[in-house]
Amino acid sequence: MLDHHFALEHNNNLIMGHGHNSGFEQTHDIDMDLGDGHDHGLGLGHTHGLALGLTYEHGMAPQHADVANCEEDGLELDGNKDYEADQEHTDAENHNDELAHTAQDHALGLCDTHELVVVENHDLQVSLDLAVDQNHEMGIIPVSDMAPELVGTPVLQSRALVLDSDVKLTVGQEFSDVHSCRRALRDAAIALRFEMQTIKSDKTRFTAKCASEGCPWRIHAAKLPGVPTFTIRTIHKPHTCGGITHLGHQQASVQWVAESVEQRLRENPNYRPKEILEEIHRVHGIALSYKQAWRGRERIMASVRGSFEEDYRLLPQYCDQIRMKNPGSMAFVHGNPVDDNCFQRLFISFQASIYGFLNACRPFIGLDRTSLKSKYLGTLLFASSFDGDGALFPLAFGVVDEENDDNWMWFLSELHNLLEINAENMPRLTLLSDRKKAIVDGVEANFPTAFHGFCMHHLSDSFQKEFNSAILINLLWEAAHALTIIEFEAKILEIEEISQDAAYWIRRIPPRLWATAYFEGTRFGHLTANIAEYLTTWIVEASGLPIIQMMEYIRRQLMTWFNERREASMQWTTILVPSAEQRVSDAIECAHNYQVLRANEAEFEVISHEGSHIVDIRTRCCSCRGWQLCGLPCAHAVAALLSCRQNVYRFTESCFTVANYRKAYSQTIHPIPDKTMWKTSEVFQNDGDKDVEVVINPPKSLRPPGRPRKRRVRSEDGGRVKRVVHCSRCNQTGHFRTTCAAPI
Repeated sequence: MLDHHFALEHNNNLIMGHGHNSGFEQTHDIDMDLGDGHDHGLGLGHTHGLALGLTYEHGMAPQHADVANCEEDGLELDGNKDYEADQEHTDAENHNDELAHTAQDHALGLCDTHELVVVENHDLQVSLDLAVDQNHEMGIIPVSDMAPELVGTPVLQSRALVLDSDVKLTVGQEFSDVHSCRRALRDAAIALRFEMQTIKSDKTRFTAKCASEGCPWRIHAAKLPGVPTFTIRTIHKPHTCGGITHLGHQQASVQWVAESVEQRLRENPNYRPKEILEEIHRVHGIALSYKQAWRGRERIMASVRGSFEEDYRLLPQYCDQIRMKNPGSMAFVHGNPVDDNCFQRLFISFQASIYGFLNACRPFIGLDRTSLKSKYLGTLLFASSFDGDGALFPLAFGVVDEENDDNWMWFLSELHNLLEINAENMPRLTLLSDRKKAIVDGVEANFPTAFHGFCMHHLSDSFQKEFNSAILINLLWEAAHALTIIEFEAKILEIEEISQDAAYWIRRIPPRLWATAYFEGTRFGHLTANIAEYLTTWIVEASGLPIIQMMEYIRRQLMTWFNERREASMQWTTILVPSAEQRVSDAIECAHNYQVLRANEAEFEVISHEGSHIVDIRTRCCSCRGWQLCGLPCAHAVAALLSCRQNVYRFTESCFTVANYRKAYSQTIHPIPDKTMWKTSEVFQNDGDKDVEVVINPPKSLRPPGRPRKRRVRSEDGGRVKRVVHCSRCNQTGHFRTTCAAPI
């Protein structure tokens, strides 16, 4: 029996995993030589650089405990021998030699006294405080917890103790084809923490070597005659390197990432790139970039959901399915004929939405858009109204390759055609938008009699960029909400007292475009058309999908909304929808405190502590302008109606009744079959005297690779007072103490 005692000195600690006072409690057969019967050398360390020193009692010690060096002293370590790791607790004499705690990088330092004893059967028995996680990975120790002599040593990401037979490589091992062979070698290199460099790779042979300079390890595989099977012919010499010197891995490609997380993504499509990075680092000890994780995820998702290019090609069939399953709907796609028929425009409006808007919704349309985050970019255009209860009621959607004057003119033209076809007498509409020139021109050309107002969300954002003051912004919203000209001018004067520049900026914009007191149309209390914000909770998730899947995501959401709101309204027992019922009830309660003087059968004077107001129940007007602007009787009107024993509910706009609400959602948005069930025949369109096959190609605009931006911007809530920050150092507002620039 060789009576060699190896003492692990304090300056040469063995770092092997993480955990506290937990070690190997069973014997494992470990093939450290990738199947050639030789050892590869156990290089230890991870990110902070470690050197392992073995001290012989006889005074003859190699500088590094590489297994190959041990063989020179008569120690023959065979891959078929058993490595036994048995935990042994020791008392530390020095407080600095205590076991290091687990760090963020899954690090554990093994310190203090350990013995390496070679027993008679040449088995290496290691008795030490060893902590290894369930994946048997090598760990790291923070620099602050390491001995001074170890700091600055080159980083070594050592080969792990791999027990999985799937990554073992042996001579004679066979693979179904060359791709399987390459994958097996790649997986083995990643599992054993070394990098391979391909020397030869073709249809009949594959040769690779260890990428570490000076390491003699080499493997050769070749194709068997007459079959596609590959087999490992030779594995030359063991590794003499200690491992790779960085946290990445040459073989950790995007395809490897995709294959590693494929099952998880199929089970959970919302599995995020950040979670992929964390799992790969935890399981394999490899640190990847966010872009690699994102690309790997996209590669698997493409196989699950289909490609972006295929969705563009199937758009004509998809439009046919919408019109077929939802008769009366409008759905068509246009390609650019001068640019290889690349996708240019898509317009979709479901019959259920058209019917509900024309028969039960308010004659109000908001126009908005949001940028898409898919592979080919583009813009999603919206046209939406509001139902009687104030909920968003989407009317039409358009997808265009880019936002420009022509595409807005086209979208508004199609919207006009939609309403004109389905309504004998199209109502006089009120439209809100950010009033970009393209939208203004489109509205004037297609809706010349409509009232076109400014969306307060966009106006407020522009104002905030010029005057970043919460007080001024709140006053702007209060001026927009003011019902009378006197109230409006009072708010503008308050703004002028604070900032004359801000008042001048506001007065340059005609108040008839945005202020309720001056606006000629009927907005029913709606000042914004920021539809994208209402829809963003699910539009953001859909905006990165292929175009058909995005539209299907929207259709399913609308289908669910229509059904849920239809069923909810069946439970209502009131005359008006809940929100309108509450407002009328509040008005009735206030009306009991008012004095009513009657002038004739239609005209009344209502006196309250706030003053007197004139009410005309024939024209449904009140001098406070609340009745005509909101569509519901104000408290003054309610007092007048009650005094002449009229039914208050008869004097509300029909869109607020439960009956009309149910009519708005009476139609159904029907499901669309899966594309595997669509007809495979191509779609043709008539071009003069002949039919031309419709083939839609992807647009030319490509999104740069990398992480897509999905941050949404919330609009200012006009009714909410923003918190004013206060500096505790200079007692001024608008900044914190940490950013205070006032002199000390």
